Order: sequence, then structure tokens, then C-alpha cells
Amino acid sequence: MSEEINKVGEENQSEEINIQELIFKYLSYWKWFVVSIIVCLAGAFVYLRFTTPVYNVSAALIIRDDKKGGNGTSEMAVFEGMGLLGGSNNIDNEIEILKSKSTIKSVVNALGLHTSYKLEGSISSSDLYGRSPIEVKMDPAVLDTLSGNIVLKMTMNQDKSLKVEGTVNKEIVNKTLYNLPALLRTSVGDLTVAYRPNVPMLNGVIQVTINRPIRVAKYYLNNLAVAPTSKTTSVVNVSLSETNRKRGEDFLSKLVDVYNQDAMEDKNKVAMNTKLFIDDRIAIIDKELGSAEKTVENYKRSQRLTDIQTDVQMYLQNSNEYERKMVETETQLNLVDYLQKHINNRSNKYALIPSNVGLSDPTLVATISEYNKTVLERERLLRTASESNPTVVGLNGKIDALKGNIATAINSVHNGLMITKRDVNRQARLYGGHISNAPTQEREFIELSRQQQIKANLFEMLLKKREENSLSLAASANSAKMIDAPLASDAPVSPKSSIIYLVAFVLGVVIPVVLIYITDLFQYRISSRADVDKLSRLPILGEIPEHEFESNVVVKENDNSSITEAFRALRTNLLFMLGVDKKVILFTSTQGGEGKSFVSINAAISLALLNKKVLIVGLDIRKPRMAEYLKLNAKNGITNYLSGFEKDLDSLVIPSGIHPNLYALPAGPVPPNPSEQLVKETLDSAFEKFREEFDYVIVDSAPIGIVSDTLILNRVVDSTVYVCRMKYTNKTALKYANDIMDQKKLINMSLLINGVETGKKGYGYGYGYGYGYGYGYGYGYNEEEKNNKKTRRRKKSADED
Repeated sequence: MSEEINKVGEENQSEEINIQELIFKYLSYWKWFVVSIIVCLAGAFVYLRFTTPVYNVSAALIIRDDKKGGNGTSEMAVFEGMGLLGGSNNIDNEIEILKSKSTIKSVVNALGLHTSYKLEGSISSSDLYGRSPIEVKMDPAVLDTLSGNIVLKMTMNQDKSLKVEGTVNKEIVNKTLYNLPALLRTSVGDLTVAYRPNVPMLNGVIQVTINRPIRVAKYYLNNLAVAPTSKTTSVVNVSLSETNRKRGEDFLSKLVDVYNQDAMEDKNKVAMNTKLFIDDRIAIIDKELGSAEKTVENYKRSQRLTDIQTDVQMYLQNSNEYERKMVETETQLNLVDYLQKHINNRSNKYALIPSNVGLSDPTLVATISEYNKTVLERERLLRTASESNPTVVGLNGKIDALKGNIATAINSVHNGLMITKRDVNRQARLYGGHISNAPTQEREFIELSRQQQIKANLFEMLLKKREENSLSLAASANSAKMIDAPLASDAPVSPKSSIIYLVAFVLGVVIPVVLIYITDLFQYRISSRADVDKLSRLPILGEIPEHEFESNVVVKENDNSSITEAFRALRTNLLFMLGVDKKVILFTSTQGGEGKSFVSINAAISLALLNKKVLIVGLDIRKPRMAEYLKLNAKNGITNYLSGFEKDLDSLVIPSGIHPNLYALPAGPVPPNPSEQLVKETLDSAFEKFREEFDYVIVDSAPIGIVSDTLILNRVVDSTVYVCRMKYTNKTALKYANDIMDQKKLINMSLLINGVETGKKGYGYGYGYGYGYGYGYGYGYNEEEKNNKKTRRRKKSADED
């Protein structure tokens, strides 16, 4: 359990180190972040400066809806109770009517929003809604036929003339109008141009754009929101996103006016149809009543009657009661017959049926009222939908069903009235038997008077209903009432400056991060300590900073430079890694140019400064350069001993000339078979001798990624230092080193990072040295890099001088 806890702690610590390195890495590009943030914020400022702000205009309405108690006014409730107004509205349907294209198009035409005016500026244009001194009008019928926009530029001259330029339907317009108002003829229609009264003149070019009203209506429809405040009220919030606050307020006000006007026209349709029906019946009954009265008059004159004898008064009282019922029954039968003729007329298929004509049957009256309400709802939907719309088709079926119900109800009422009539006639005949002895004149006069009374009662009832219907037409209660007048927000809802600046700042930070990440993503060489930690599993022995010295010998006694201190740290780690008995250290790398020889030489000097006897052996026998770096004149070396040409090994070991305790054994002449030379047992005996005579032995071997010489030397060494170089070593080289360690091809491996940029140890970038290899088989000494280094040093010296 403790081991798992320690492992987790080590992983957390490694993660913290990686985050720290990542932070330092990005902080090294702080100039990129500053420039990016400044540019993004400047772009946000320019965007906010020239983007037209959008404001939110809102209003609150209460729509008459009986289901939710939203009748609006007490007057409307009174008229509903009298049966003079139509049925209640459905709040969802009314919202759809408010948002319909036809309603919004009516608002656009009423306010002239299909024509916009803008004053052109040097950078942006300003809206002239309500402030344009010029007014351009076009016939509404022509406006609906426009295939594209009409854009005209108008310039007002000092002599009050108006220069008009533009293109209309590919026709170039370039005219000067001297006397306004004037007619401007174009291929799509005539335009009326006039100055608006009491509007000051403006200097500059006014751009006039004329659109099809339906296109403008669609634009406002997309920016219009209508929603009820809750499910229990009939209050509706209406909001509009608009760039001009005054135009938005005018639009919402006119929208309510147009909606009320349309609703009023719908409500008056029932009353108007009822009025036409009543007027028609009054004209017919008037003629019938006059004929009945003339018949009575002629009968009295022919019979010379001035007063009617009431010999059988007692019987007549009961008979009169049934005669009164007969009159009422006959009146109802006449009304039923009139309605049946109206319904059977095919031209009245979807016409409204008169409802308030005096019918006494409540079921029939209710069915007619429901039928009229459905017909009105169908007419509203047909404004925005076609006959094939599923809702319209459903309403058609409902209307047909209701008409069938009305016809059935009329037949039922008619049959009931006929039964009542027969019963009344039977009772009348019963009492008529008692007065059968009355004079024939009396009986005939009663019959004629009864017909006259029926016509008179019907005529009086129709006159009363006509007055009631006229009162209904005069009652102009609105369907919607404004409870909160349209009001635009003080601050624009778009664009929001705080959000724009925040986004710009975030982009200013993100863009450099993305660029740096992409750059690192395509970087195939190691560039930071984080790359090494991520790719290598070898323990890191130390880090050597980049240097600018011409000589490859940089470690000196009593020197406190950063590179000398780095080699002192390397020396300490080497001693700790070797322990007491181990002495031989091999330095290798993946390829030439990574600083293997440079590190091995200076590590040997650093060990010699401890008053330890140190030997550096040049076993890079394919391209020996150690003697050149140490400026030794020896021509012989260890290859002479391995080849058998030299038996005395001690004669090949020479002082380095750098420190008394440091000795060197150069590689010697290049043999024709390097690998075979290193396999010989004489090499083992040589290193046994070295272990006895020297405190430490440093081996400068060949790059392991090119040849197998270093692997052969693994049997004679105690520890291996694998050298990599920042911004030079390929990332795959570290994976290759991991494979060597896993396969145990080299003993006691550790990693040394060379070329760390001064001042950025562990997190820096930029490395380079003037050393390397020149093997003809694929790796070599980097002369071009060395020349570049010398050029930079000369330039730096010149600047200091």
C-alpha cells in the first residue's frame, strides 16, 4: 500500500512539474500574447465602432379571451351578454394572427417600411427614419411585383434640384429633378419623389432602397417575438429587435392598430350579414302586411261592417288564447322556413347564417352561433394558409357537420311546430264549435284579422332586431388593449461590448497558444525539458548550458561560470552514480553533433580538478577527433595497441596538457576493421590496467545510432552517459535510447541534456555547438553550424565595441 501511495505521489509531482514547465514555456512567448491581445482588442473596438447597434423594443397587450377572463373592457362584456358580438377568442390563434405575414405586411405598408433612407458617410451610413427630407412613393400593386431591390442615390443641390443615380432592373438611372414633387419613370414602375414638409435639408448623398413589402415583412417576422406571460392570463408580451428605436416603437404601435382593425372587421361581418338578411325580410313582410291590411279593409267595406258583435264572448276568451298561440306558432314556422331556404341556397355554402332573428329554440340558436364562429375562424386561417391546409380541411369538415346539424335542428323544430300547430288547431276547432252559429261575417273577419296580426308581429320583431344589430355595428370595442406602450431599451442588446471585448481578449490568448501548440506539434526535435521528460525513461544526469566559446575546453580551475558550474553538478551526479568501486564511464549519443566529445572532455577535466587521476580514452576509432580537440600532437593511439603494432600501452598514454591529473589516450590511426579491433581481448586487459592506474576512466565512443562500436564496449565500462542536444536531437532518438535500456544493451544508462539555453534551464530553447562528426557513412561534424556561431560572436563583439 505504501508503494502505491509513493507511486501516486511521484506521478502527481511529475504532473505538477509538467504544468510548471508548460507555464514557463508559454510565458517565454509573452510578446506574442501581448501583440495578439492588443490586435484582438483593437479589432473588437473597430467592430463595435462600425457595427449598427440593435435595440429591444417591447410592449404588453391584453387580448380578449373569455376562457382566461381577458375581455378587456366592461363595455365588451355588456355587449357579449346582449348577444351583439361574436364568440370569444382563442389566445393561441390570436398570437398567430399577430405574427401572420398578412398582418405584418399591412404594418409595413402603413408605415412605409419597404422604403429605407440612409445618409452616406465616409465610413458608414446613418439611418434617416423619420428624418429624411425626401420621400419616395410607389404604387402598392407595383411594389408587390418587384423582383429585386431598387437602390437610388439622391443628391440635393443648392438650387433645390435633386440628382438621382442608380440602377433599376439593369436600367441605369441618371436624372436631375428640378421641380418636386416629380414623377420618375422606370422600367418597373413610376416613382413619386417629393420633399417632406417641415424636415430640414441635409448635405450629402441619401441612399434610397425600395424592397418588396413581403420581404420586409419576413425580416420583421424573424425579429418579432410574441408570447403569453403565463397560461392563466391573456396578457401577451410583444418584443422586436430593431436597429432604430423610434422605428421599433412605431412598428409595435401600428401592429396593434392593424390587429384591432382586422379583428373589428371580422366581428362586424356577422352583424353585416344579419343586417342584409333582416332588411330583405322586412321588405317582404312589409308588402305582405300591406296586402293583409288591404284585404281586411276590403272585407269590412264589402260587408259594411263597423263593429263586431261579441255574442259568444265567454267562448271567444278561450278561443282567443289558442288563436294567440296559433299566431306565435305560425311566426316561428315562417322564421324556420326562411332559414331553411337560406341554408339550402348553394351560394351560401360558407356564408354566415343569421342568428338573432327571433328563434325561440335555444339549441338551434346555439348551433347557428357555433357555425358562424367556425366560418370566421376558417376565413382568418385562409389569410395565411391555402385551401389544402390540414387545419382548413378540418374546419371545412366541421362546418359541413354543423350545417347538417342546423338542417336537422330546423327539421326537428319545424316538426315540433307542426305538432303544436295541429294541437292548437284542434283546440281552436273545439271552441269554434261553440260559436258555429256566429254570423259568417264574424268568422271570416277573424280569419283575415289573424293573418294580419301574424304579419304585423313578424314585422315588429324584425324592426326590433334591426335596431339591435345596428347597435352591435356601432359598438367598436377592440380585441386587444395596450397595457404597456412600446418602449425601446436604453442599451443595445447586440452587440454587447463587454462580451465582445471578453471574446477578443480570450481570442488574444488562445491564438498564440494554438500557434505555439501547432508549432510544437510539428517540431520533430526536442525543444524543452518537457519533451525529454515525456519521451525518455532514462534518469537525467544533468543539463549543460549552451556556450559561445571557440575552444571545446570550457572547464577551468577556479572558474565560476555557469557552464563550469554545470559540469561540477554533472561531476557530483557521476560520482554518486558510480559509487566507490566503479571507475569507467562511457559517453555516447545517437548521432554526431550532439556534443558527446565536448561533454566527455570537460567531464574528465572536472574530475581531474578533484585531484583525481583521470584518463580519457578516445574509442571513436572511425573518426578520431579527441586529439584535435585537446590539441595533442600524438599520431599513435589505442588502435596501435589493439592491432598489435605497439606492445607498451603506457607509452601511448600522454599528459593532456590541460591539468596534471588528466591524461589522454588518443584513438590513433583509423583501422580498416574498427569493430573487429574492439572485440579483441587486448581491450579488456587494457581496461583492467586502466582501473589499476587511474581513479576514473572516461571513454569517448562513437554514436550508437550509426555504428555498433559502443555496444561492443559495454563489457568494459561501469556506466553509460547518453548525450542528447536541445533543438538538434530527434525525438525518435530518445525512444531509441529507451529501447537500448529496456534491452540492456548498455549498462547503467543515464541521460545528459546538452545545449540548454542560458537563463532558461529546464524550460529553455535554442542550443548549438561548434563540434561534430564527418563520417562518410551518414553522420558528421556540423561545420555550417560552427561557422554560424563564429559569425554571431563576431557580430556581438562588434556591437560591444
